[in-house]
Amino acid sequence: MSEPLLTLDLAPVVEQLRRARHRWRDAQQRPREPGGRELPSREALSAIVAGLRSALFPMRLGPADLRQEHEDYYVGHTLDTVLHGLIAQVRLELSHAARQGSEVRGDAALHEQAVGVVAAFAEALPGIRERLDTDVQAAFHGDPAARSVDEVLLCYPGIEAIIAHRIAHALYRLGTPLIARIVAEQAHAQTGIDIHPGARIGAGFFIDHGTGVVIGETAEIGERVRIYQAVTLGAKSFAVDADGHLRKGAPRHPVVEDDVVIYAGATILGRVTIGRGSVIGGNVWLTRSVPPGSTVTQATLRSEPGPAAA
Repeated sequence: MSEPLLTLDLAPVVEQLRRARHRWRDAQQRPREPGGRELPSREALSAIVAGLRSALFPMRLGPADLRQEHEDYYVGHTLDTVLHGLIAQVRLELSHAARQGSEVRGDAALHEQAVGVVAAFAEALPGIRERLDTDVQAAFHGDPAARSVDEVLLCYPGIEAIIAHRIAHALYRLGTPLIARIVAEQAHAQTGIDIHPGARIGAGFFIDHGTGVVIGETAEIGERVRIYQAVTLGAKSFAVDADGHLRKGAPRHPVVEDDVVIYAGATILGRVTIGRGSVIGGNVWLTRSVPPGSTVTQATLRSEPGPAAA
């Protein structure tokens, strides 16, 4: 005997949710006029990033039945699709930013600006691919368990995170920080690696294992840097203005120079500099700069004379 159908009276719930939305929009000074979405779509951006990943690495991250003789056609078709989709998302962000700034801009002007942003992003893709090749090589050479560069690209969460970051960072620099942040946070959810799209990361970057890694917005990382799980490159304190509001964008995260290794669980806070070729041991808490060639552990610091502390 089948269960009787349950009838729910959803009209009061729908009405209360409508009132909650209107209260929020009124408090945020948002318009109530009919229209489409005001902000970029997480779902659309997820599909766009998936397409970009497969266009960057078609024979490894593309469709299972793709053949090499069809690569160029596939890449061209995929980019045509995802970049046109990206134009729509960029236009939404630009339109939202204009409204937030009380700027009145016509549809044609917004569309032209969005096309310009995406065209510049498209031109950056070959450079992104070349930079990612150095990251894959760094992971392969830096991990004795890696059997091939293909294994690294297909399996390593650190590579998945850095692919997303290279894409997000390019979009961030082109003036679409909200889209960039959505891309970064989707990668964070998938990999457990939290990299703000504003962070500047040089070539040959390798995150081993990766879970719990946090890299802040204004961090600057040089070339051939290797870090392990649960490393934090964070802020020590937050500057405020005369009204007590946080100042946005001020440099507050570490600078990590070339050829540095940071082992699991290390926490480095503030606008400090980790000198070239230094090694930061596991679980170290560091809030001061260290000179090039330093070795920092929980109990000791071995380096050339200079300002340093563990």
